[in-house]
Amino acid sequence: MFTPAFIDTHCHFDFPPFCGDEPACLGRAADVGVQAIIVPAVTAERFASVLALAERYPAVYAALGMHPLAIRKHDEAALARLAELVRQSPSKLVALGEMGLDNYMDEPLMTRQTALLADQFYLAKKYDLPVILHSRRTHDQLAAMLRRHNLPRTGVVHGFAGSYQQAEAFIKLGYYIGVGGTITYPRASKTRQVMARLPLASLLLETDAPDMPLAGFQGQPNRPERLPDTFQVLCSLREEPPQLIAESIYRNSQTLFALPPSNSV
Repeated sequence: MFTPAFIDTHCHFDFPPFCGDEPACLGRAADVGVQAIIVPAVTAERFASVLALAERYPAVYAALGMHPLAIRKHDEAALARLAELVRQSPSKLVALGEMGLDNYMDEPLMTRQTALLADQFYLAKKYDLPVILHSRRTHDQLAAMLRRHNLPRTGVVHGFAGSYQQAEAFIKLGYYIGVGGTITYPRASKTRQVMARLPLASLLLETDAPDMPLAGFQGQPNRPERLPDTFQVLCSLREEPPQLIAESIYRNSQTLFALPPSNSV
């Protein structure tokens, strides 16, 4: 009988409710086939804790970045700290991120956002790392920046909820599209249709835990062990057999983040 294996390519495992309960949380994830979790830092003050989690637990991998929603927190010292840590090449560092653009929040300070993102792109190119990208109401602007910077390892646009044409633009540049809990909501018809049509070779699975709760779990923290629920919904939207979907997405995740062939919690 086919038992799918998963990689949660985006989980904020350094936040509650996981803090202090990591072994149990990882055990529950492993029980449903989640073999690896990538944890993207969002501010410089979290870099050390994310790297420590990755060193402590074999199934956890780190990404370091500066999130656009915290644009007012980021300064030159934070950028210098990021550059120094990346230069040291920690063994479990597999990407830069979460980084990106956000034009949904009040006073987005887009000039500062784009400058900071360009600085992080420079590091990704210099150290040959993929990027984990946040984008809200900025897909076209982000795609234009990616064209200009031409990153060799590309990356993933996480939690994608844009149009099919916008997804195609990212895929043509070599980027993956992150599939999350949004597709578990029947009312999210646009996103569900997009994920049904995109090439399987361009998709990754993620939870964004503890954010992005699945349908039926509103008001509760999202968790890595719910990744198979998103997978089941994705299978219901697509024509390929579930085994092919699972194997393809697992392979995509390994390829982008240069993960070892198999992992165990």
